[in-house]
Amino acid sequence: MTQASNKDRVWIFDTTLRDGEQSPGATMTHDEKLEIASLLDEMGVDIIEAGFPIASEGDFKAVSEIAQNSKNSMICGLARANFADIDRCWEAVRHAAQPRIHTFIGTSPLHRAIPNLTQDEMAEKIHETVSHARNLCDNVQWSPMDATRTEWDYLARVVEIAIKAGASTINIPDTVGYTAPIESADLIRRLIAEVPGADEVIFATHCHNDLGMATANSLAAVAGGARQIECTINGLGERAGNTALEEVVMAMKVRGDIMPYYTEIDTTKVMNISRRVATVSGFAVQFNKAIVGKNAFAHESGIHQDGMLKNPENFEIMRPEDVGLAGSSLPLGKHSGRAALRDKLGQLGMEVGDNQLKDIFVRFKELADRKKEVYDDDIVALVRAGEDPENDRLQIVSMKVVCGTGGPAEATIEMDVDGKEVIATEQGDGPVDASFKAIRKIHPNTARLQLYQVNAVTEGTDAQATVSVRLEEDGVIATGQSANTDTVVASAKAYVHALNRLLIRREKSGPGVDAREISYKDVT
Repeated sequence: MTQASNKDRVWIFDTTLRDGEQSPGATMTHDEKLEIASLLDEMGVDIIEAGFPIASEGDFKAVSEIAQNSKNSMICGLARANFADIDRCWEAVRHAAQPRIHTFIGTSPLHRAIPNLTQDEMAEKIHETVSHARNLCDNVQWSPMDATRTEWDYLARVVEIAIKAGASTINIPDTVGYTAPIESADLIRRLIAEVPGADEVIFATHCHNDLGMATANSLAAVAGGARQIECTINGLGERAGNTALEEVVMAMKVRGDIMPYYTEIDTTKVMNISRRVATVSGFAVQFNKAIVGKNAFAHESGIHQDGMLKNPENFEIMRPEDVGLAGSSLPLGKHSGRAALRDKLGQLGMEVGDNQLKDIFVRFKELADRKKEVYDDDIVALVRAGEDPENDRLQIVSMKVVCGTGGPAEATIEMDVDGKEVIATEQGDGPVDASFKAIRKIHPNTARLQLYQVNAVTEGTDAQATVSVRLEEDGVIATGQSANTDTVVASAKAYVHALNRLLIRREKSGPGVDAREISYKDVT
């Protein structure tokens, strides 16, 4: 599409690391946040909301390090409407080449009741806090949380106050996913037309998917004049999630005829980051998810397959290559070499170094010996599933599980614990339960199993199983994943992977405000 003018440019504001991480169980480690931020930076995201700096010392450090490492993206931190939050946010983002402070307050009648402020008291607070942020940073974004349920007169009043106080971006959040496309477009259009100074700022839209309309509402807001979309990878987010980055970007790319807007996103990197976010968050992408789902470019119907062979455009409105997906699914086998594996990884949008390729190739050969054919999804699972790094404190050395029809299953597991080999045998209600009990005997813990999920990566009795395990202990949540043709082995390794992540979080946690002490659920 011809990039006619800057007025047609839509800025992409990714909040996977902030709003996305608010999904229960989606908490990421420090290193994972840095990795995701780097991938977002590389794919051309304009603004990365890296976190909520005052929430915890860990969040502050992550935002600060992301700010220092960012090469292209503007780095933003979130702050409530008080000086302490704003000051802490500025300390975290100040070293970015392009820093931004994003401050917010709930303006609807329901949200005004939380701090028990009158309309005038809240208006004064907005003026003071936005002015304070603007004195620290040239780039300030302000959000009236629950804007779509705020009275029109009051919303217009506080937006004008924020603009006069120095906000350069006004974000209009549909915090609870309440609005509909026609309302979304009209609200932005009316604010731009009626609020003094509105033509001097960028209006943004931030939609939640409670009614399944986040993408539609965001695109409607753009049609109404918004030029920034707030979104997350895979639509990750609180409750039903946020607007999915891949959906709005590809919608504008494919339907430029009716949506003549453009972004600077390199869409060929979409599949890679989608898979990585799914892995580190523990939230698998549904098979029929638009753009990045396993079935998004799959055709099983005979009529569809015949049409595809004659012309892919019969049943595909975009090329799989446009989102970084291999155009075909050619299986590899045990006779395939390292060059073929590297080429396949490249087709899948997964670039690896020589040392990483060497490790993947060893595991690929082990898998190929157990399977007749290794498919694309097998390769992805092999690379992305949580294999236990050599420096993990807990590692499974060997395991033996015996199942009987007349009694409980029994698991004997040998583990390396801080360099010391320990063996335990336990019985349980099935092989997975017995294995988990044996692991808990070796490494006693009070972690509660919040999620146990098994997905077959490919078809057949020799399919790899990808297992996700989510644990919670003392308010800290960690997710582990592993893939193996033996579901019980994959389950045990995923459980140990989650335990290792819990240990890492304890070791890296420092003094400061604990995230659990701050109520910031449903923020914008």
